[in-house]
Amino acid sequence: MIELIDGGVWLFNGREAVEDTPENSGLLVKRLGADRAKKPAREGTITHGILSSHNRGKDGAGLRLKFDALASHDITFVNIIQTAQACGLERFPLPYILTNCHNSLCAVGGTINEDDHLFGLSAAEKYGGVWVPAHLAVIHSYMRETWAGCGRMILGSDSHTRYGALGTMGVGEGGGELVKQLLGETYDIGYPAVVGVYLSGKPGNGVGPQDVALALIGAVFKNGFAKNAVLEFTGEGAAGLSVEFRSGIDVMTTETACWSSIWETGETVRDYLALHRRASDYKALRPADVAYYDRFIRIDLSRIKPMIALPFHPSNVYEIDSLLENPGDILRQVEKDAAGLFENRNINFTLTDKIDEKGRIRAGQGIIAGCAGGTYENIMAAAAVLEKTPESAALPGAFSLSVYPGSQPVLLELARNNAAASLVSRGVILRTAFCGPCFGAGDVPANNCLSIRHSTRNFPNREGSRPADGQIASVALMDARSVAATMASGGFLASAARFPVPEKFPPYHYDDSPYRSRVFDGSGRPRKEASLRYGPSITGWPEMENLGEHLLLKIASFITDPVTTTDEIIPSGETSSYRSNPVGLAEFTLSRKDPSYVGRAKALREAEALRLDLAGKGFPGGKDAFPEFGPLPELSPLISGLSELPAAGPAELADMRIGSAIYAAKPGDGSAREQAASCQRVLGGLANFALEYATKRYRSNLINWGILPFTLDGEPAFRNGDYIFIPRVRTALVKGGETLNALIIRSEPAPSGTGGFVFTSFPLALKTPVLTPGEKEIVLAGSLINYNRSRLR
Repeated sequence: MIELIDGGVWLFNGREAVEDTPENSGLLVKRLGADRAKKPAREGTITHGILSSHNRGKDGAGLRLKFDALASHDITFVNIIQTAQACGLERFPLPYILTNCHNSLCAVGGTINEDDHLFGLSAAEKYGGVWVPAHLAVIHSYMRETWAGCGRMILGSDSHTRYGALGTMGVGEGGGELVKQLLGETYDIGYPAVVGVYLSGKPGNGVGPQDVALALIGAVFKNGFAKNAVLEFTGEGAAGLSVEFRSGIDVMTTETACWSSIWETGETVRDYLALHRRASDYKALRPADVAYYDRFIRIDLSRIKPMIALPFHPSNVYEIDSLLENPGDILRQVEKDAAGLFENRNINFTLTDKIDEKGRIRAGQGIIAGCAGGTYENIMAAAAVLEKTPESAALPGAFSLSVYPGSQPVLLELARNNAAASLVSRGVILRTAFCGPCFGAGDVPANNCLSIRHSTRNFPNREGSRPADGQIASVALMDARSVAATMASGGFLASAARFPVPEKFPPYHYDDSPYRSRVFDGSGRPRKEASLRYGPSITGWPEMENLGEHLLLKIASFITDPVTTTDEIIPSGETSSYRSNPVGLAEFTLSRKDPSYVGRAKALREAEALRLDLAGKGFPGGKDAFPEFGPLPELSPLISGLSELPAAGPAELADMRIGSAIYAAKPGDGSAREQAASCQRVLGGLANFALEYATKRYRSNLINWGILPFTLDGEPAFRNGDYIFIPRVRTALVKGGETLNALIIRSEPAPSGTGGFVFTSFPLALKTPVLTPGEKEIVLAGSLINYNRSRLR
């Protein structure tokens, strides 16, 4: 079904793949000559051509990319524009599209949602951007329909920024990277590995794009096969897929942990762009006659079966039929694996109770939504499955199905061809374009309910439950076809392979009148005299100190889960009502994972503010001369002790920074939202420690907010509550030293009756974070805002 080749592969004429192995040396010499030069062949990939055309750097100095367009939604664009404005923004120098698809329901947070929407409109007017009102389109549907074109690059502040099916390399990043583009700076990255994905065959009955995507994610996520790479899709199987089928696979490549994706283009892409009145945006993209890939994946589409990703990750993948043959053992294993996620919580998470006496699995809810599920073809396929269900057949129990078309043009076509009427008549709830089900702001299921969804993610509490309050529901990802098959089966889990699903659907007629009626397009036409419209909850960023010569960090949270998602660092859903208030939003940091973190971090932040205030007033410092620091009485004697170290005398401690730090084994999987980093910084966070970072975008977010991304070679010797003193860190970053000699300092109360504290220290060798020159300047300045303010001055 899926074959992984962990080594180089030569691709000839876009169709013949030959592994770069000793066994194939004779064939390769015959085809390529004795030298078998790889550099020209590496330049034969589609990826290389697009990256080269967008690179502003010098040869051999890595990539310094300028993008063709930017895209943000209403959870991210307010903070991005505020940050850019604080750095001296005067106009949007490239097309910037602001969609309002994440906080469209104005029932949570009072007026803040619509206040933010109107702030976006005023910014589009003032700086020259595009503004898409709420309910009109989800961000990636709109970008596919109106902006993605062959050979382009688009940067979005959403992790599912993927338009490879249309020949556009999409990259999802935190807001800081978009700010750099708005200020005329570049996106700097080393050249990524390119992984060829060769598709052959054609999908069988009932198999949709989500099935192919889940099979791919299951094969490559846990082993890191695609991490931070570009997935380049080729092959006769790719050529035989519609653009929407390709897009359904492509948008889910984010869950493989790849950096971007690209597909060969052809007749179907040309026709899609012509249908959307953008024929001039088409260009044939195909690997050169000889192309070389760092790794390779073969997928036989004909062998893909309807799939399901069980809680709590898109890589927890099974064939639906295999699950239904052995539901007890598989669901018990999921329960066991999930137990560690909710230890020390009052959580009653079960899946085996969904198995009835006949061995069937009952679901409580179905969702087809967003950039992954809400396409015309997916909804038409679901309608075709449900047409086999009589209109009068009442569904037993509490199973419900909601369908969210990705855009108003799609909904308009469904209304015109009567598919909408067919769905509604069979009990489907038809909703407007909204990303809520993908991040917990819409259709939140009941506690301990199993929801099956054609959406993007099924992380813990991503669907909107609150583990801290004893709530947990769970999501299983499936294709729209099998979600509809489950509804047709009375709410019992079913594979769409049991239902005849048409290979082709009535032709789609694109009508952009909803956009022409409502979208504001001021791209390239800024109005400097226009004023930004602020709501009462839109606040600016607090001041942030630069990096001191020395760091004293306290571990304020210690997370040992195999992976920590950005949703667990800063929860989505209702908490995003505070997204335009950095201080208010920070109160929710790790609230679903470690509710005590915020209190610990704030206590340290307040102590540091007091210390800096005293230092500014000429406080002398020195042994026993430091004040008591409120809830951290150990801090005063600790600092006094540090002042006696040769590496940090009393005078030098004036250039020390004290802050909190988080340890997590592998943080940052999932969303691109920068708040996972900025909230830590607002609370006084100065570092993360990890065995590895799940995504490049999370590490970039840390750097842009002045948080040092340390990595460890093995399990940490420190524990929660320990202090870590890192002397000369600023000098090491400037000079480029490879290691830092730090100290772990453990504080414990002195024996009863004696008062004071006993400190124990252990040496700790840290690797100096590897930073690009630009990243180094940002960290030294303390944040991207500080760096740009200094640069402009």
